[in-house]
Amino acid sequence: MLAGAVTLVSIALPGGPVSAAVTTTQPGLHVLLARAARLSNQIDSLSEQYDGLKIQLSQAKAEARIARETAAREEKQLTAGQLAVGQIAAQGYMTGDVNPALQLLQATNPQSFINRASIMLQLQQENGDKVTVLAAAEDAADRARLTAQQQASKAAQLAAQMKVRVRAIQRRESILNSAAFTQAMTVFKQTGHYPDFTIPGNSIGVQALRFALTRRGDPYVWGGAGPNDFDCSGLVMWAYGKVGISLPHFTGSQWNSGEHISRSQLEPGDLVFFFPDISHVGLYVGDGLMLDAPTFGQPVQIQPIFWSAYVGAVRIIG
Repeated sequence: MLAGAVTLVSIALPGGPVSAAVTTTQPGLHVLLARAARLSNQIDSLSEQYDGLKIQLSQAKAEARIARETAAREEKQLTAGQLAVGQIAAQGYMTGDVNPALQLLQATNPQSFINRASIMLQLQQENGDKVTVLAAAEDAADRARLTAQQQASKAAQLAAQMKVRVRAIQRRESILNSAAFTQAMTVFKQTGHYPDFTIPGNSIGVQALRFALTRRGDPYVWGGAGPNDFDCSGLVMWAYGKVGISLPHFTGSQWNSGEHISRSQLEPGDLVFFFPDISHVGLYVGDGLMLDAPTFGQPVQIQPIFWSAYVGAVRIIG
């Protein structure tokens, strides 16, 4: 009952910064539990933001690497083009441009002049093409350099944002690790335990759920994806990975990784999502229960689905 009350309180509370109440009396256990739940939910939300930024950072680094390789290739082509045009310029300086009309006056064989004039026109065309190619190479090299710089800047910005999330999480963890909150969380962890479940069927979702059930009792660690510690999306990713399905380590991406289903269609192994920012996910067990890695201080466990924060469900199709 206490766990259920805390869950309802934590859902009702806003997600803003925690401010200490000015009071001369020691807060009661119920108040501490409510504050602990609020802080834990904030940690869970920040953890998912961190996971999302980590995916973006990985993509930005990959794109930056490709951009650098492209820039190097374009620089090489530009150097080759500059060398070719330089040779043309040097040759023109040494030989000078010969007017075909002057050649006509000097030629003793009209056919010989026609051949030479034809060759000169062809060389002029080829040289013009080389100059055009050089200009295009310069533009391509400039674009490639700019793209590489932009991707490197994007990666640096994402890394900085991740550091901000980490500091915010650590501040909240420090509060929860204080003596008063440790006592409150100890009481909380003594509630909400459910017996073993036998899950019938052999669907992809059921198979993944069976793997996830083996992790009950493992600690919640933000950014964790197994095999011995998890955050909420990390547990889902690990469980489905065990049945050969690769999911991203981010609730926002997992929300778009399968078929959206109604509440009446829920089956064991379906993903259930919570809160307007889709910052929490669990695996549906049945009978209004889910398995999840709840939040800081709470191990992987089965608990009632908090329907008041429910936003929808997704079925992963193999």
